[in-house]
Amino acid sequence: MSAPAILVRDLTKSYGPVQAVNHISFEVAAGELVGFLGNNGAGKTTTMRILTTYMPATSGYAAVAGYDVMYQSMEVRQHLGYLPESVPLYPEMRVDEYLACRAKLKQVDRTRRTAVIDSCLEKCRIREVRRQLIGSLSKGYRQRVGLADAMLSDPAVLIMDEPLSGLDPVQQEETLATIRGLGGQHTVLFSSHHLPDVEKVCDRVLIIHRGRIRFDDTMSSIAARAPTVVAEVKADADTGTDVFGKLTGVTDARAVGSRDGWTEFEIHADTHADPREAVAAAVAGKGWGLRRLELRREKLADTYMRVSFERN
Repeated sequence: MSAPAILVRDLTKSYGPVQAVNHISFEVAAGELVGFLGNNGAGKTTTMRILTTYMPATSGYAAVAGYDVMYQSMEVRQHLGYLPESVPLYPEMRVDEYLACRAKLKQVDRTRRTAVIDSCLEKCRIREVRRQLIGSLSKGYRQRVGLADAMLSDPAVLIMDEPLSGLDPVQQEETLATIRGLGGQHTVLFSSHHLPDVEKVCDRVLIIHRGRIRFDDTMSSIAARAPTVVAEVKADADTGTDVFGKLTGVTDARAVGSRDGWTEFEIHADTHADPREAVAAAVAGKGWGLRRLELRREKLADTYMRVSFERN
């Protein structure tokens, strides 16, 4: 079994009395595409800065591409591409000049350098601005220049902090397609506050809250969780709750609102099946009116909000 591309064990980072990262542990497998989520101040950017050797941890252990971030920082950087939220660029340089300079610093083979730069320009959709001064570019284009820079050395691991910041909707979709295409060949850990983008791209999600990892699961597991049926029925709240609660496969039913004789029920199932047919049959059997019948499966936003409002 191959070693994980990113390994974190009991990692902490303190700023005086404030513990920004509190004994977190996780792994990211080679080729995996993982979303790293959290509210502002949750500790995700601090964790990324430790993994990218920008700052030391207070205690614990972290390795990237098999190298210790504390004691083998140069080896880590040789196998890592990093896109920070605020990309440090040279505004007086043209895009292709900047990438050529960065490729040389990253020791990209001289005979392949031009082809590598062309490939990154194409992947990041910035070929049309290659001769423009970086200082004249919009924030979205600067962000994509930073992404091209991160990809120049074809790193095994890419860490991106808000890679979609400043992009318009079309640019976001193009950048998401680029990131999605990196999965399998590269390990990608990236943060974003736009949860639908994470759902589109990621295999797995980590949520950090108040310095601790509070959630770690795959997107497929989230999608496969037992559904909730929302039914708007012309029925008494207590009677409807009793009838729906006794249906096979239903764990809980409750009335959540009532208006003009219509009651809205939330009916929770204990399986991954669709219980709408049983609900509809129960309504028909009672002769009740039915105005709405909707199946809701948990989305990443539901999981994120639940984790964010947990007390501990």
